[in-house]
Amino acid sequence: MAALPKSERAYREIRARIESGRYVPGYRLVLAPIAAELDMSVVPVREAIRRLEAEGFVTFETNVGAQVSLIKETEYLHTMQTLALVEGSATALAAPAVSADQLARARAVNERMRQSLAHFDPQRFTELNLEFHSVLFETCPNPHILDLVHRGWNRMKILRNSSFSFVPGRAHESVEEHERLLALLESGAPVLEIELAAREHRLATLDAVLTHQEELRHPADTEKPAA
Repeated sequence: MAALPKSERAYREIRARIESGRYVPGYRLVLAPIAAELDMSVVPVREAIRRLEAEGFVTFETNVGAQVSLIKETEYLHTMQTLALVEGSATALAAPAVSADQLARARAVNERMRQSLAHFDPQRFTELNLEFHSVLFETCPNPHILDLVHRGWNRMKILRNSSFSFVPGRAHESVEEHERLLALLESGAPVLEIELAAREHRLATLDAVLTHQEELRHPADTEKPAA
């Protein structure tokens, strides 16, 4: 039996990794590392990715590159909406007992997030984002709500590698919103105000992603009619 063309081999391998979840939605498909791993040049890998793009498995964005498509947009929407509610509640319930040491730890993480913006890595930023929020909600006294928060974050890891890979500009806003949330906690603001701030922070990321997805589906017509 004749050996498969390299582009076909690359196509089958990349598609298998997407379908198995090894390459999660939002994962950046960088040509050189994949080519090196498959022991071939970037040309057949590029051909395979273009084929996967035509089939809807991959999206290509200017200044970002090829990424695994968001496969279950509705599930992403519902997960983020639920996470906004339960994480907001967990953060508010934990607020009265949050210590100065916890606030200092959270601010230190947020500063690392701010510094990372200069050489932005969406996946690393998302890891730091979870670390930041975990400091604030992990002492929630209601274990059932805390369990729902953990389930939400774990579900997000399956649905999307990082929301910030789709809307990198959102990262700057997120860091500033973290500062406002910390200020509320430090000032002993009412728990309802803290809950709403945490909820709106999560929903702002959801709104940014959905707006981006809508722009991809219905790009603005910037072409001017011929004179």
